[in-house]
Amino acid sequence: MAYKDPKFSLYRSKDGAIVGGVCSGLSEHFKIDVTIIRILFLVTILGWGSGFLAYVICWIVFPEKEA
Repeated sequence: MAYKDPKFSLYRSKDGAIVGGVCSGLSEHFKIDVTIIRILFLVTILGWGSGFLAYVICWIVFPEKEA
């Protein structure tokens, strides 16, 4: 079993989640407002189209936050 440091792990958070909890998990990890993360994803979706793919990959890869 691999060592997991909870201080540095990425996860999806259901607290304040709208779709999958990726943005709220990233905002908790980087300690910034969730609105900034959502705007960044929106810009990458509208500008380059890669934001949607990145969101789906994060949704699949990131585990859900344990209570």
